[in-house]
Amino acid sequence: MVRSLSLHIIQDGGFAMWRCFHTECGWAGQAFAESRASYYGVAKKVESFEQVSEESIGLEPLGAKLIAYFGERMISEKTLQRNAVMQMSSDKNVIAFTYRQNGLLVGCKYRTVGKRFWQEKDTEKRLYGLDDINDVPEIIIVEGEIDKLSLEEAGFRNCVSVPGGAPGKVSTKELPSSEKDTAYQYLWNCKEYLDKVSRIILATDGDTSGQALAEELARRLGKDRCWQVRWPKKDDHSCFKDANEVLKHMGPDALKKVIEDAELYEP
Repeated sequence: MVRSLSLHIIQDGGFAMWRCFHTECGWAGQAFAESRASYYGVAKKVESFEQVSEESIGLEPLGAKLIAYFGERMISEKTLQRNAVMQMSSDKNVIAFTYRQNGLLVGCKYRTVGKRFWQEKDTEKRLYGLDDINDVPEIIIVEGEIDKLSLEEAGFRNCVSVPGGAPGKVSTKELPSSEKDTAYQYLWNCKEYLDKVSRIILATDGDTSGQALAEELARRLGKDRCWQVRWPKKDDHSCFKDANEVLKHMGPDALKKVIEDAELYEP
C-alpha cells in the first residue's frame, strides 16, 4: 500500500529544517545540509512505502572510491561490510548508512564526502546499529555513524549512533511527554532496547553541541546510569573532537582506553 507523505522544507544557505505534517508521524529535524528533495533541487511530495528495500531506494555495494575514503579514516572493509554500509546507485559518491532492525532495512541516512547529509523521509527515526545492542548490559552512544564504525575498530560493537546530530544548546524547558518529544523520538522508538541497559557511555562530540546532546540524552535516559567520555588532548589548546579523530591520530588501542576510562556523568 502506498500513502502520501507531505514534507515542508525550509532552507537557508547550508541550513535546512524539515517537518512532516502527517498526523501520525510528527517527524521533524534540522541539519547543516540539504534534504534529499532539496539535494536534487526540488521540493515535492514523496511517496512513502510500508516496506523499504535496498532495491526500492536504489542502493548498491560500496565501490573502490568510497572504500578508500573509509580506509583513510582507519575503517576497514570488514567493518563496512558487517554494518552494511552501501552507496547510492545513482550517485556513486554518496555513502548510504543503512539502518536495520532484526536484520531488516528500516531506514537510510546519506552522506557525501563533503559532509552533506539527508535521510529517507518515509522511515521511522531509530538509532543506528540497533541490532548490536540487543540484550547487552552496557552500551555506547555516539553522535555519528562513522564514530560507531570507529568504535568497532577499537573492539566495541555494543555501540549506536543518534540519527540526527546535536542541538545547539541544552533546552531550558521541562522534558516533554514521549509523544511530543519530536527531536528525540528515536529514543522512544528504541525504548525496549534501552530499558534493558544498566550502563550507558555517552561518547558524543567534544564541542558545545556535542556536550548539549550528551546532557539531553542523559536527561531522558537517566543520569544515574550514564557515564561520559573525555576526549584526549590534541595539543596545548584543544582536544580531539570525536571517536574517529582519536582513531585516525592515536590508533585503536588509544580509542579503546578512552572509552574504558569514561567517568560518571556530570552535567
